[in-house]
Amino acid sequence: MVQEYKLFIEGKFSDSSTGEAFEDINPTTLESLATVQVAGIGDVDRAVEAAEAGFLIWSEIPAPRRAEVLLKAARILRERKEELAVLMTKEMGKVLPETRGDVQEAIDITYYAAGEGRRLFGETTTSELKEKFCMTMLRPIGVVALITPWNFPIAIPAWKIMPALIAGNAIVFKPASDTPLLALKLVEILVEAGLPPQVINVVTGPGGTVGKAVVQHPRIRAISFTGSLDTGKWIMEECAKTMKRVSLELGGKNPVIVMDDADIELALEGVLWGAFGTTGQRCTATSRLILHEKIKEEFIKRLLAKAKALRVGDGLLPETDIGPVINKAQLEKIERYVRIGKEEGATLLLGGNRLDPGLPGYFFEPTIFTDVRPEMRIAQEEIFGPVLSILTVSSLKEAIWAANNSKYGLSSAIYTGNVGNAFKAIEKIDAGITYVNAPTIGAEVHLPFGGVKGTGNGFREAGTDAVREFSEVKAVYIDYSGRLQKAQIDSE
Repeated sequence: MVQEYKLFIEGKFSDSSTGEAFEDINPTTLESLATVQVAGIGDVDRAVEAAEAGFLIWSEIPAPRRAEVLLKAARILRERKEELAVLMTKEMGKVLPETRGDVQEAIDITYYAAGEGRRLFGETTTSELKEKFCMTMLRPIGVVALITPWNFPIAIPAWKIMPALIAGNAIVFKPASDTPLLALKLVEILVEAGLPPQVINVVTGPGGTVGKAVVQHPRIRAISFTGSLDTGKWIMEECAKTMKRVSLELGGKNPVIVMDDADIELALEGVLWGAFGTTGQRCTATSRLILHEKIKEEFIKRLLAKAKALRVGDGLLPETDIGPVINKAQLEKIERYVRIGKEEGATLLLGGNRLDPGLPGYFFEPTIFTDVRPEMRIAQEEIFGPVLSILTVSSLKEAIWAANNSKYGLSSAIYTGNVGNAFKAIEKIDAGITYVNAPTIGAEVHLPFGGVKGTGNGFREAGTDAVREFSEVKAVYIDYSGRLQKAQIDSE
């Protein structure tokens, strides 16, 4: 018998009004891990009402006291790291070392956000008038909604939840339907750590119904969403109708440039990890390799040898390098893009097929195309799978042009032994992140995370920007002159 999970509202599990449920499937074995109830519009209303009551309590607690709850939650996460990592491998498939890293990222951002409880800094500045003091301060927004994807089922929710909480907000949280258990475990840990029970509420179910109800709810003040570009555009349109704040993280088509003066072995390891780590299911995954023509033949030969040696299978086994993709729809999407690549004239060097490693799940071979032109769909569209496209260039200028020839602009990387090349790439590549002599994956929680162009709408997660994503800035003027003074008019 698999366990049925209800909605989480007012600090307790609560039956949905729909009477519907969906299965949470292990993508490795196709076994059911749990059934999870589907929220209705009325349930979203209940969650918002609870959050409104929670906001009145939580926003009155001084930020350093709010931080104590987060610190306790971080300690609980650390104690349960292995348990959560094993569950994550079962729920979304990536290998155990990576799921441990996912939980560690949640631990790190929780500690970091707790530290911000004593650093919710405003600014002080001078006034143009005598005997007048000017400053800014940060205030919570109110009830905010968080909609998160399945590929980092604890880390990404924590990246949103912890800054939102330390800023004093209350939350309605809709996790991805492929990974609801990790989301519920994280919320249970927060309540166990002392978070007032109404402050965070979870509604589960499809984006097309539950997510839509959350986005359109008139009393939710802000939406933070990580997911596809098309969905992000729709959310922006909907939020514009009620002037909701919206922050978006919408994916990438991330390039690695390898110059002819690069450390080849270092670049090989970085490309391999960037392209095939998490089975390519990262918004920061290396999906385009931009190779200098002088090293193309040698680099590809060595890359193929390393990629062929990768072992695909059950992520719980220590010998496994790559786990399954998340579900059948994603498997079919990857197959479709392989067909598109062939039809466009790219050369398939490796992979391109489903795999049967003795398990019934959704497995796909590491796949590499060469002779890829910048305008090809496999070089332009986010595939979200273990597919790498190789483009060839003859100069750094051409490499940067190719890197920028994308509607996305999240992460980027260059491998070079020339400091001038590195700084030109940093200056000229249109991306929110640039790595030098490292792959496109590996963000750290104390630096801002986000991108440009189709990747987002200007907000950044993590770092000091994280708190501002969930705060309003208020300007304060204190006139102690004892007389009416008029800015821009009084000059003495």
